[in-house]
Amino acid sequence: MDLSEYAESLRREITSITKFAGEDIARAAEMISETLDSSVRLALLDVLTAAAEEITASLDEATIDVRLTGTQPEFVVTVAHTASETAPEPGEAGEEAGSARVTLRLSESLKARVEAAAVTAGLSVNAWLVRAIARALEPQPGGPRARSSSPPPGRKGLGKRYTGFARS
Repeated sequence: MDLSEYAESLRREITSITKFAGEDIARAAEMISETLDSSVRLALLDVLTAAAEEITASLDEATIDVRLTGTQPEFVVTVAHTASETAPEPGEAGEEAGSARVTLRLSESLKARVEAAAVTAGLSVNAWLVRAIARALEPQPGGPRARSSSPPPGRKGLGKRYTGFARS
């Protein structure tokens, strides 16, 4: 979706409103309208995102997301996932009573890596991210309060390594 025509329309409106004003006011309006382009695009993107969220809330089997490709927004419709994608990970059963929408901003290179990993796993990007987050939040062996650990095999004589925090 090209937002340029909407930004240009607003620019024309501002110019038309001030055409009967003095030359200074008309010039000021022209300068303001030229600098508003990025703000107008952001406002339009917010409107499109809010509309997509509202539409998604009324759909049962699909979600609509607004994504930026360069500077142009595009709508992405995702139909309900297959059973293999929505099957809960071990330990997740019963934890999710609903779902919440989160906006996540990634660099283009990280986004490409996530998409590649999702394709390799045969999942949607959303399902892959949900599983990655769930795995990252699983309790680690030894827990976060582990105070010390032995040196790795083959590194005897280096002593113990301590982790944690201290108070002074």
